[in-house]
Amino acid sequence: MDYLVQYSSLTRSLPPLSLLVLLSVTTTITATATIPAETTTTATFNVTALTFAESYSTLFSEFNIQRSPDDKTVRLLLNRFSGSGIISSDYFNYGFFSASIKMPSEHTAGIVVAFYTSNVDTFERNHDELDIEFLGNTNGKPWRFQTNMYGNGSVSRGREERYRMWFDPSKDSHRYSILWNPKHIIFYVDNVPIREVIHNPFMRGDYPSKPMSIYATIWDASSWATNGGREKVNYQFEPFVTEFTDLVLEGCIVDPNEQILSTNCTDSIEALIAKDYSSISSQGYKSMKWFREKYMYYSYCYDNVRYPVPPPECVIVPSEREMFKTTGRLREKFRYTGSHRHHRGRSSRRRSNRSVASG
Repeated sequence: MDYLVQYSSLTRSLPPLSLLVLLSVTTTITATATIPAETTTTATFNVTALTFAESYSTLFSEFNIQRSPDDKTVRLLLNRFSGSGIISSDYFNYGFFSASIKMPSEHTAGIVVAFYTSNVDTFERNHDELDIEFLGNTNGKPWRFQTNMYGNGSVSRGREERYRMWFDPSKDSHRYSILWNPKHIIFYVDNVPIREVIHNPFMRGDYPSKPMSIYATIWDASSWATNGGREKVNYQFEPFVTEFTDLVLEGCIVDPNEQILSTNCTDSIEALIAKDYSSISSQGYKSMKWFREKYMYYSYCYDNVRYPVPPPECVIVPSEREMFKTTGRLREKFRYTGSHRHHRGRSSRRRSNRSVASG
């Protein structure tokens, strides 16, 4: 995310060297998703929802950030003056990061809402990053979203996938989560795992391994986000508001400047790996297969133009391989023909050499 560099000077001071804790797990938050009964995963995650003051601070444009009276919900606004963003108050050495998010509704062309992890403010030249980015669309067409991964500054080797949703994310809040541990990375929508990246030793530094902060932002991406930048943000309909609640940050809190991470994190990481959200059940894999075959419309693993040899973490699934052309885009017979609004949405994006996907 190029905008990270622009705002990195606004981030908070680093946590004390001695602060090393694993956030406790005390409550259950359950999000539901309307998917076929045969693919429904029944897992619920036992997690603690934090207040804004316990978890985040302002990244930029405090005047466009609204906190609820109980401090459990934060609204991020985009208007003609600025977008807005928040950043976790701590860095984490692996963890589970989650929020229930409601998207802006209507006239969302050119808007990007992002929930992601990064350490670019500390490791500018070799940063790690895990992204969930939500892309607005022309009025009447559905939101789309993408996941991405960068490791050790590998911005030229982004691992991007793009999807559509089986629901309207502007009608209700839905939970979006990132699980990151030494073994694998899992992206969740509600309780449905939509993508897993297994740590392959041949990835070397491309697997994110340095402490990261968690960010949430809304911003103007008129130059690329909708129809290749042909559709811009229409500020006649400002402000555009996205709402974050059920804020979850679980992991070992560290000082990223420590040359050797404290061994106090060893037990915390083992505890993290043992959590229910750190593994996918057989039913969860069925749900993931259902989602990917029905709603994924670009995958770098099948983009032989960018990667004649698929990156080492790619697991080529025959049923997915059949869906895509050599560009990683859908073949005509697999073209997406509907969504929660039963519209056909097509867009393209070209953002330097980090993305070549189009829908």
